[in-house]
Amino acid sequence: MIQSFTLSVTDTPAPADLAGVFDGLRAYNEASLGRAYDRRDLVVVARDADGTLKGGLVGYTNWEWLYVDLLWVDNTTRGSGLGGRLMAAAEAEAKTRGCRWSRLYTYDFQAPGFYPKQGYQVWAEMEGYPPGHKQIWFRKDLA
Repeated sequence: MIQSFTLSVTDTPAPADLAGVFDGLRAYNEASLGRAYDRRDLVVVARDADGTLKGGLVGYTNWEWLYVDLLWVDNTTRGSGLGGRLMAAAEAEAKTRGCRWSRLYTYDFQAPGFYPKQGYQVWAEMEGYPPGHKQIWFRKDLA
Protein backbone atom coordinates (compact mmCIF):
# COMPACT_ATOMS: atom_id res chain seq x y z
CA MET A 1 0.00 0.00 0.00
CA ILE A 2 1.38 3.42 -0.96
CA GLN A 3 0.96 6.05 1.72
CA SER A 4 0.49 9.73 1.05
CA PHE A 5 2.78 12.20 2.80
CA THR A 6 3.10 15.97 2.85
CA LEU A 7 6.71 17.15 2.82
CA SER A 8 7.84 20.55 3.98
CA VAL A 9 11.28 22.07 3.43
CA THR A 10 12.40 24.94 5.65
CA ASP A 11 15.41 26.67 7.12
CA THR A 12 13.36 27.63 10.18
CA PRO A 13 12.12 24.32 11.58
CA ALA A 14 9.66 24.16 14.43
CA PRO A 15 11.36 23.10 17.67
CA ALA A 16 8.85 20.24 17.98
CA ASP A 17 9.88 18.94 14.55
CA LEU A 18 13.57 19.01 15.47
CA ALA A 19 12.86 17.27 18.75
CA GLY A 20 10.68 14.68 17.04
CA VAL A 21 13.36 13.76 14.50
CA PHE A 22 16.10 13.71 17.14
CA ASP A 23 14.05 11.67 19.63
CA GLY A 24 12.93 9.23 16.94
CA LEU A 25 16.47 8.53 15.77
CA ARG A 26 17.77 8.35 19.34
CA ALA A 27 15.13 5.78 20.26
CA TYR A 28 15.97 3.72 17.17
CA ASN A 29 19.71 3.87 17.89
CA GLU A 30 19.29 2.94 21.55
CA ALA A 31 17.09 -0.03 20.63
CA SER A 32 19.53 -1.15 17.95
CA LEU A 33 22.64 -0.78 20.13
CA GLY A 34 21.13 -1.87 23.42
CA ARG A 35 22.63 1.12 25.20
CA ALA A 36 21.57 4.64 26.10
CA TYR A 37 22.41 7.70 24.06
CA ASP A 38 24.67 9.44 26.56
CA ARG A 39 25.59 12.66 24.77
CA ARG A 40 26.92 15.41 27.03
CA ASP A 41 28.19 18.79 25.90
CA LEU A 42 31.81 19.62 26.66
CA VAL A 43 33.01 23.21 26.48
CA VAL A 44 36.39 24.63 27.51
CA VAL A 45 37.05 28.38 27.39
CA ALA A 46 40.17 30.44 28.08
CA ARG A 47 40.15 34.04 29.26
CA ASP A 48 43.03 36.39 29.88
CA ALA A 49 43.56 38.29 33.15
CA ASP A 50 41.07 40.95 32.00
CA GLY A 51 38.38 38.33 31.38
CA THR A 52 38.61 38.60 27.60
CA LEU A 53 37.82 35.38 25.76
CA LYS A 54 41.00 34.21 24.02
CA GLY A 55 40.03 30.73 22.93
CA GLY A 56 37.61 27.92 23.30
CA LEU A 57 36.63 24.39 22.41
CA VAL A 58 33.08 23.17 21.85
CA GLY A 59 32.30 19.50 21.59
CA TYR A 60 30.47 16.62 23.18
CA THR A 61 30.99 13.10 24.45
CA ASN A 62 28.89 10.12 23.44
CA TRP A 63 29.33 6.35 23.23
CA GLU A 64 32.93 6.49 24.50
CA TRP A 65 33.94 9.15 21.96
CA LEU A 66 34.90 12.80 22.30
CA TYR A 67 33.81 14.84 19.29
CA VAL A 68 35.51 18.23 18.97
CA ASP A 69 33.17 20.39 16.93
CA LEU A 70 34.92 23.77 17.23
CA LEU A 71 38.35 24.90 18.35
CA TRP A 72 39.23 28.57 18.18
CA VAL A 73 42.19 30.58 19.44
CA ASP A 74 42.34 34.37 19.07
CA ASN A 75 44.86 35.53 16.46
CA THR A 76 46.86 37.42 19.11
CA THR A 77 47.22 34.22 21.14
CA ARG A 78 48.07 31.70 18.43
CA GLY A 79 51.40 29.98 18.90
CA SER A 80 51.23 30.35 22.69
CA GLY A 81 50.28 26.73 23.35
CA LEU A 82 46.70 27.64 24.24
CA GLY A 83 45.21 25.39 21.57
CA GLY A 84 47.07 22.39 22.96
CA ARG A 85 45.95 23.26 26.48
CA LEU A 86 42.32 23.48 25.36
CA MET A 87 42.58 20.11 23.63
CA ALA A 88 44.30 18.50 26.63
CA ALA A 89 41.63 19.81 29.02
CA ALA A 90 38.84 18.46 26.82
CA GLU A 91 40.56 15.09 26.43
CA ALA A 92 41.13 14.83 30.19
CA GLU A 93 37.46 15.53 30.88
CA ALA A 94 36.42 13.08 28.15
CA LYS A 95 38.49 10.36 29.83
CA THR A 96 36.69 10.99 33.14
CA ARG A 97 33.48 10.39 31.19
CA GLY A 98 34.76 7.04 29.96
CA CYS A 99 35.82 8.10 26.46
CA ARG A 100 38.39 5.96 24.68
CA TRP A 101 38.69 7.91 21.44
CA SER A 102 38.44 11.41 20.00
CA ARG A 103 37.47 12.65 16.54
CA LEU A 104 37.28 15.99 14.78
CA TYR A 105 37.68 17.62 11.42
CA THR A 106 39.37 20.73 10.12
CA TYR A 107 40.04 22.27 6.72
CA ASP A 108 43.26 22.63 4.79
CA PHE A 109 43.10 26.42 5.26
CA GLN A 110 42.73 26.20 9.04
CA ALA A 111 45.26 24.27 11.13
CA PRO A 112 45.73 20.75 9.78
CA GLY A 113 49.32 20.64 11.05
CA PHE A 114 48.21 21.32 14.63
CA TYR A 115 46.33 18.08 15.24
CA PRO A 116 49.15 15.60 14.50
CA LYS A 117 51.21 17.49 17.11
CA GLN A 118 48.42 16.62 19.58
CA GLY A 119 48.63 12.91 18.68
CA TYR A 120 45.84 12.82 16.10
CA GLN A 121 45.99 10.82 12.87
CA VAL A 122 44.25 11.55 9.59
CA TRP A 123 41.58 8.98 8.79
CA ALA A 124 39.70 10.64 5.95
CA GLU A 125 39.92 13.56 3.53
CA MET A 126 37.16 15.04 1.40
CA GLU A 127 38.33 17.02 -1.63
CA GLY A 128 36.22 19.92 -2.81
CA TYR A 129 34.67 20.80 0.54
CA PRO A 130 34.59 23.71 0.56
CA PRO A 131 35.17 24.21 -3.18
CA GLY A 132 38.88 24.47 -3.92
CA HIS A 133 39.84 23.05 -0.51
CA LYS A 134 39.47 19.88 1.50
CA GLN A 135 38.03 18.76 4.79
CA ILE A 136 40.35 16.57 6.87
CA TRP A 137 39.09 14.16 9.54
CA PHE A 138 41.31 13.17 12.47
CA ARG A 139 41.05 10.60 15.25
CA LYS A 140 43.01 9.78 18.39
CA ASP A 141 43.07 6.92 20.87
CA LEU A 142 42.62 8.35 24.37
CA ALA A 143 42.86 5.10 26.34
